[in-house]
Amino acid sequence: MELTLDHQVLADTVATRRYFRKFERITTHLAKVAAEEQAAGRMTAPEVEALARSLVSLNLTFRALALKYHFAGATREAGTLTFDRVESGFPVASELMEMASDATQAERHLASLPTVEALKDEMVRVILSERVVPTRLQYALSQRLYYEELAKGGLFWARNDPEAVWLGNLAEGRAERRQYLLRWGVYETTDNLPVIYLMTLEDTGREGLPKDGTRWPMVQRHLMAQSVGGLTLLTIARGFDEDFGDLHPKRLRRIRLGPMYSSAFTTQTGPIREVLTAARAPEGEDWALAWTEEDLISERVEESPSGWFGVQERQVFALAEPRERGLSGLDRSIILPARPYQALAELDPPAFRSMRKVVVGEGGRILNLK
Repeated sequence: MELTLDHQVLADTVATRRYFRKFERITTHLAKVAAEEQAAGRMTAPEVEALARSLVSLNLTFRALALKYHFAGATREAGTLTFDRVESGFPVASELMEMASDATQAERHLASLPTVEALKDEMVRVILSERVVPTRLQYALSQRLYYEELAKGGLFWARNDPEAVWLGNLAEGRAERRQYLLRWGVYETTDNLPVIYLMTLEDTGREGLPKDGTRWPMVQRHLMAQSVGGLTLLTIARGFDEDFGDLHPKRLRRIRLGPMYSSAFTTQTGPIREVLTAARAPEGEDWALAWTEEDLISERVEESPSGWFGVQERQVFALAEPRERGLSGLDRSIILPARPYQALAELDPPAFRSMRKVVVGEGGRILNLK
C-alpha cells in the first residue's frame, strides 16, 4: 500500500498526451547516447548494438501505451495511465504486465475491430452528417492501432528473456571457445524502471549455447531468476559461473534507465528540484533522465577440482572499492536538455559533480561533459 502512494493517475487527455510526447523525445535521444558510449571506448560495437535494440523496444512500448491511452478521460471506456511520480517518473510495472496480457489477445481483438480505413470513413460520415466529434470512433481507432502495435511485437516487456549473439571463436590451447554476448532485460516492479543486462561469456560446451536444447533454456531461466534489483553483479556472475561449468562469464553489465525527472509530472526533492525550477524550461525540455551503468569484469581464471580427474574454471572478478558493491566500475550520467543543463552548471550542486552530463542540443546533437 505504501508503494501505491507514489503512484498517480493521468485522467486528462491533454496531460496524458503531453506525458507521452515527453517520453517520445527522451527515448529518441537514448540510441544516440548509446552510440556515444562506443565512440568514447566505454562499450564495444556489439554491446552498443544490443543495447540499442533494447532502447528501440522501449520506444515501441511507449508508442503502444500512448495509443492505448490516447483518449484517456474522453470516454469512460478509455482507461487511465498510472505512473510513478516519485521514484521513477515511468509508468508503473503493472501497465506493462497488462499490456503483455493484451498482446496475447491482440489477434482476436483485431479480428473483431473494423479496419483503420473503415473507421476513418465512418468518422467522416459522422462529421458531415451529424456534425459532432466522433469521439467513440476515434477511441476505437486508437485501440485498433494499439493492438496492431502489440501484434507487430518487438516491445520491451516486464520480462525480456535472454537473447544470444555469436561474437566469434577463440582458440585457446587445444580447445576452441565460442564467444557470445547475451542480452536480456526486466522492468523492475519496485522501482518501476527498465533495466538492461549485457553478459559476454565464453562457451566450451560441445554444442553452441543457443542451439543447445538442454543448456539454453536453463541459462535463460537462471538469468531471469537472478535479475532482481537487490542482487549485486558479483552475486549474479558468481552464481552463473558455479552453476554452468562450461560457460565462463567474462563481463557483466547492468544499465538502469531512470529516474526521469520533470517539473510538470514528478515530485522531486533535493538539488534536482532546484535545477528544474531554476531552468524554467519550455514544455518538452523540462526534464532530466538518470542513466546508470554497473560493470563487472573477470580479471583472471583459477582452476578447481571437478570430479575424480577433471578441473573446472572459476572466474576471479576485479572489484573496486567499496568491495561490498560487487562491481568493477560504476558510471553515473544525467541526460538533460540545454536549459536544465545551464541551470545545473550555475547551481553546481555537489551531488552532480561526479556525474557525466549528457546534453541534448538542437537537432538531437549530443554533448558529453564531465
